Amino acid sequence: MEKETVTTWFLEMTSQDEWLHKPVTHPDFVIRECQVKQFQFNRFLYSYIGQPWEWTDKLVWSDEQWHDYAENDNLRLWVGYFKGSPAGYFELQKVAGDIQIAYFGLAQPFIGKGLGGALLSTAIQEAWNWGAQRVWVHTCSLDHPFALNNYQARGLKVYKEEIK
Repeated sequence: MEKETVTTWFLEMTSQDEWLHKPVTHPDFVIRECQVKQFQFNRFLYSYIGQPWEWTDKLVWSDEQWHDYAENDNLRLWVGYFKGSPAGYFELQKVAGDIQIAYFGLAQPFIGKGLGGALLSTAIQEAWNWGAQRVWVHTCSLDHPFALNNYQARGLKVYKEEIK
């Protein structure tokens, strides 16, 4: 069996002036930072939201690996709740002056409801608020078909493309 070709796009924003804000407009959608770090919650969100998109790299991680990753001072987690249920999340990871949107996604029942743009806009805003000199993210052809468009609609620009 032939392996599927995967295209990965790396996107960045080097100035907050490039940010194209999309506000939260649905009254039942709220986005909150998880200020008490709990690696089990990061692991749950990674599995729950990433499963349809083949996020598998971290599924084999031990509790210790998850703890070291998720409870590090250079990682912050936000969750979007729709009527109290986890609808999506993003993680921001700081390395020097760069802040990566390490993970971003919506759970299946909430895709197509107009929440993704507002969640991503909040991720970008929080990255700048955290002192970013550059905000970056990568996505690939295994992600939702509109993922790349959402990143670009918020002002992120492709700076590298890899095909494997």
